[in-house]
Order: sequence, then C-alpha cells, then structure tokens
Amino acid sequence: MTSTYGEWLRARREACGMTQEQLAHAAHMTRSHIAHIEAGRRIPSAEDARRLDKALGTGDVLSSFRPGSDSTLADYFEAARVLEQQAAIIREFAPIYVPGILQTRSYAEAVLGTWPQPRTEEERDRHVVTRLDRAKILENPMTPVVWALLDESVLRRPVGGEDVMAEQIEHLIDLVRGRRIRVHVMPTARGAYAVLHGMMTLMWFEDQPPAAYTEGAYVGQLHDSPAVVQHLQHAYDVALSDALPLDESLAFMTARAKEHRRHD
Repeated sequence: MTSTYGEWLRARREACGMTQEQLAHAAHMTRSHIAHIEAGRRIPSAEDARRLDKALGTGDVLSSFRPGSDSTLADYFEAARVLEQQAAIIREFAPIYVPGILQTRSYAEAVLGTWPQPRTEEERDRHVVTRLDRAKILENPMTPVVWALLDESVLRRPVGGEDVMAEQIEHLIDLVRGRRIRVHVMPTARGAYAVLHGMMTLMWFEDQPPAAYTEGAYVGQLHDSPAVVQHLQHAYDVALSDALPLDESLAFMTARAKEHRRHD
C-alpha cells in the first residue's frame, strides 16, 4: 500500500508540473524525504501529509489515506515506527525510560499507565500489544544490530515497582549476555554529557540514507536531513565515549537488579 501511496503522490506532483525539489520547498520538507515517500520507503507523518495536501491542492486525500496509521501510536511517531522495522542498525539513547523495543510487558504496562488522560482497560491493552509488537524485531538473531545508551537513572527508577523494575533489568541483562544487544550505562557522576536532552533513536538502512528520531514531552520529530542526522550521530558518539564499557555496564545492571529485588 505504501508504494501505491507513493505512486499516487508522484503522479499528482507531475500533474501539477512540479519537481521533487519544488514540492519539497512548497511543503517545507526535504527533497530526499519526498523521494523516499514516492518510492514507498517511508510514510509521511500526519503533519507532512497535511502540508503535501496543501501544496498539491489535494484536499485531505494524502492525510486520509496515509498508510500505516495506527491509533495506538502518537501521530508524530508513526513514520519512525515504520523505519524502526526496516532498520539494519539502531542506536537508542534513553534518559528516563527503557526504550520501547527493549521493554517487558509489565514495564510497558507501567509506563503506558502513566498517561495523563484516562484510558479504558481495552485501550491500555491495545497500546501494550503495539509496543510489544515493535520488540519482535529482536526475534531475528542478526538484524537489526541494537545498541542502547541508558542514563543511570533509567535503571534506578522503580517503574511499576521494584519487582517490575528488577524483571526489566534482568531482561536487558539476558539480551546482552545472549549477544543480541549492547547496553552502555551513563553514570550520573559524569555530570552533563554531549547535547542529548531527550530520547533519541538513530537508524541506518541497507538501501536508504540514515535517519534519526528525537522525542520530548508529547512531541517527536523524524529527521532525515543529512546535516541534522550527522550532528545527532556525533552527539551520540561523544556521549557513548563517556559511558561505562560493556562489561562494567553489565555489572552495574546486575547490581541494580539485585538492589530492586532486595527492596521488593
């Protein structure tokens, strides 16, 4: 469906006599993003689709028929979720919570239960299932290659209670010991580091340029500008250089898991 959507976008653009560069300028997007959407490699965010509709005079067609729409995901995350499933390499930075693809069911239930607006039990269950479905990419033993850089506070904060937190850390430990992922811990003793202030995901692909996704309080943004992505990659590398090595990070997580078990 994504390719059909992209083909329709290209046909409409050409019917308007516009180049990809001209459409990108009119819709306040990058030409490469337009090219990826037309090729079926990416889907636009809800806001991107609205800008494309406005630039092409297509009413709300591109917004209404945007592929991959999922009511259990925030609009700003949908496009990033699609790329996450296609990525060959993923680098996560987490300052508050364990990244979504690494969460256990109990931890995910606890995180999603903090949403400020009331949800029915059915709605909560659907959101948890969506999050756990994202984690299925780890069932492939080879790809994507996943590294996670976690602030120390992520491992100390008893999300869902001590038992839930212990189970979550033990899950990370199992993934590391099984050589499925790498986890590096950033100790609070390091003080300020790099320029990372919110959650960040870096993604590399086999057949398209790298992308990045950053998220703050109820707002997120997918980045495909080469200059911006390179800047975020550099910030991640600098922060990673200050983090604990893999073996020390594993020992730190083991100690925190035991600590949470003792407090349970």
